[in-house]
Amino acid sequence: MRTTTEPATNWAGTLTYRARRLHRPTSLAELRALVAGADRIRALGSGHSFSRVADSRHELVRLDGLPPLIEIDSARRTVTVGAGMRYADIIGPLHRAGHALANLASLPHISVAGSVATGTHGSGDGNRCLSAAVSRLELLAPDGSTVTLDRDSRPGDFDGAVVALGALGVVTRVTLDLEDAFDVAQEVRVDVPLDEIAARFDEVFSAAYSVSAFTDWRADGAAVWLKRRVGRKDSGWSGGRPADRPLHPVPGMPAGSSTGQLGRPGPWFERLPHFRPELTPGAGAELQSEYYLPRSQAPRAFAALRGIGDLLAPLLHVAEVRTVRADGLWLSPAYRRDSAAFHFTWVKDPARVAPAIAAVEELLLPLGARPHWGKVTLFSPEQLVAPYERAGDFARLADELDPERVFGNELTDGLRTAAGALPGALPVA
Repeated sequence: MRTTTEPATNWAGTLTYRARRLHRPTSLAELRALVAGADRIRALGSGHSFSRVADSRHELVRLDGLPPLIEIDSARRTVTVGAGMRYADIIGPLHRAGHALANLASLPHISVAGSVATGTHGSGDGNRCLSAAVSRLELLAPDGSTVTLDRDSRPGDFDGAVVALGALGVVTRVTLDLEDAFDVAQEVRVDVPLDEIAARFDEVFSAAYSVSAFTDWRADGAAVWLKRRVGRKDSGWSGGRPADRPLHPVPGMPAGSSTGQLGRPGPWFERLPHFRPELTPGAGAELQSEYYLPRSQAPRAFAALRGIGDLLAPLLHVAEVRTVRADGLWLSPAYRRDSAAFHFTWVKDPARVAPAIAAVEELLLPLGARPHWGKVTLFSPEQLVAPYERAGDFARLADELDPERVFGNELTDGLRTAAGALPGALPVA
């Protein structure tokens, strides 16, 4: 096992983790001993979160040094993977076996466990967040023993354990649902009026299996990325004009890292992300924030954000709008509501960006905004848990699995305390 006391940062270099030590075990036995001997410990994924959701003032552990694990069960249509593995590591073997994941995030280089724990998502009217593909979890309890949770054995708790922010234990294995491999053809439409997207929101976002609209909220025209699943019907919408060359999501950036476009079909894993899985991107000079709204509120959000476009545009690399299907995971930002997700990729200047985030949150909070757990937000713990009707149940589950808060940090401790104070919630330790 490698252990270092050197400070580590997140992918973008915008956060320095505050842990005393960062461990990288090379076996499950080393990980068990580490967990059992720790007063407080957190698991750190690929470091692509912009919030302090994975941070700790005590011990941090990375799981990417554990032996790689990809166990495909074609009969059950599932795959079990090591929690520290990245989506980019597993999609090739899945495709070669004739299988696919239903959805992928825009960046496939993120870790499976970290994506699942934070409710990370791709896009698509019929596509739920990545966490909704999980059918089984194995995690280490405070004493280093293994706890297994799945849809069948503990259905009452399983929906609370998937998007868990790392607060229930160190996840070691994740089982995901599969489907048959499929092809996707990606087209980009440019100069699409924002008024058209807002007025015809359902038509635009049902125009492909996965749809993203990119804007800076000041210019009238947006770029709409359509990822059409071959053989599936769509709404037929085709506003604006087709791009005549491959594009990067950020205007003006070279398109070499972007996935294939111009309507040429390719395998699911080469089209559903925005960025090519075989290229490892460098650190992004950026900050990110994102808010899930009830889908019905999307037109109002468009109008509100366009009203402050002059404030936002100079601070944005780009903003993105996507849709996410509802799920039943207690802390998923898409819990029980079809959602429109409003994402902001800001310049790497926290002091300048903070007032813009505050302005966005002031507009979107009354519309029912739920921030992405891995992105920057100014919401208090009370504001974060208030939209989640099962937050008290999550606090109860956390008390059962980790009563001493071995796997907690400032964020999750604050959430558990706030959840326990909600009307009707069970008390927390």
